[in-house]
Amino acid sequence: MTDGQDRGGPLAGIRVIELGTMIAGPVAATLLGDFGAEVIKIEPPGAGDPIRHSGPFVGEESLYWNVEGRSKRSVTLDLRLPEGQDVLRALVLHADVLVENFRPGTMERWGLDYTRLRECNPRLIMLSTSGFGQTGPNAARPAYDRISLAFAGFLNMTGYADRAPIRPGTALADYQAALLGAFSLMIALYERDRGGGTGQQIDLSLFEAVFRFTDVMITAYDKLGTPRNRSGNRHFAASPGDHYLTADDKYVAMTVAANNVFRRLCDAIGRAELADDERFSSHIKRVENFDAINAVMIDWFLERSAQEAAAALEAFGVPHSLIFTPADIAVDPHYAARGAIAELDHPVIGKLRLPAIQPHFSNGPAPEMRPAPALGADTDAVLADILGMSADAIASLRACGAA
Repeated sequence: MTDGQDRGGPLAGIRVIELGTMIAGPVAATLLGDFGAEVIKIEPPGAGDPIRHSGPFVGEESLYWNVEGRSKRSVTLDLRLPEGQDVLRALVLHADVLVENFRPGTMERWGLDYTRLRECNPRLIMLSTSGFGQTGPNAARPAYDRISLAFAGFLNMTGYADRAPIRPGTALADYQAALLGAFSLMIALYERDRGGGTGQQIDLSLFEAVFRFTDVMITAYDKLGTPRNRSGNRHFAASPGDHYLTADDKYVAMTVAANNVFRRLCDAIGRAELADDERFSSHIKRVENFDAINAVMIDWFLERSAQEAAAALEAFGVPHSLIFTPADIAVDPHYAARGAIAELDHPVIGKLRLPAIQPHFSNGPAPEMRPAPALGADTDAVLADILGMSADAIASLRACGAA
């Protein structure tokens, strides 16, 4: 399949212009591209998206870029120059969606804000992702993933009470925003094509994407005055529940909430009498007596290997999992059976294994992935095929530094 050719899939025919950098905006576009949308990524000449320069690397190839830049086309344009801005306006005439995650005000300075772009294409849907949103007293503040996690209250409840808050091991705010971004684009596309026929701008902030997933944190504080502080691996909806060290120095995650599951746990560990202990007779009482029941489980796990503990819990249907490392994931039969790890042949670094397209649909597989493109690899083809620009016109753009 050649670049630009229809890959099929449920979103075939949707054209996305992506101006984003790093994760939040670009991954929203990646999620649409996974299911067949044509994603044209606009990058500054010379350097490209900073994610191309984020490790780890194989030679000069960023693995990070190759995961999140897959199935896209790369066009270089300098949007700070009038010539680059004119080309973008021309591309917008042929687009359904534009994705950007610059700091609020940047697009306006370039003359590329939604008000002006919709004059070019009233059907355009524009996703604007930023740290704090397009409005409000913090709108102009810079923000990255960690800053958004802090502002949303997430970091305050992550870690142990006697230590500093702990950031999660991945860019959670960015990925949550990307997920909501893709979801919001599908809503806007549906609304446009169902009846109204017009586009709109979507204002998505990283902090609000995280805040939406903090469950009852603010509600409990508002109604009960109860703050959600750091409590390690404890959770108010699980007792016992922890990450338990085993005799062979591995960790098993287990969580129990329902009374019937607790009874099965008692049978699994050979302590059926605990189910009738007044301290543990209900979920509320088990939470009140968390230290007592958790101590039983700590001792039980320490006396067994992870495999022995898992076998006992599995036999009685108790929810648990070994805390997987990448090495565990790479050889796990369930990952293999689900096709959760895709394989991609990269022209420079060979075979890549990366997270597969999710979720699964019954009406057939998603389109086949394509390797992430080299910087500017599709500039000539996109400008010629979509805009009808001549080779001389493209060369002129390059000569002035706009492409």
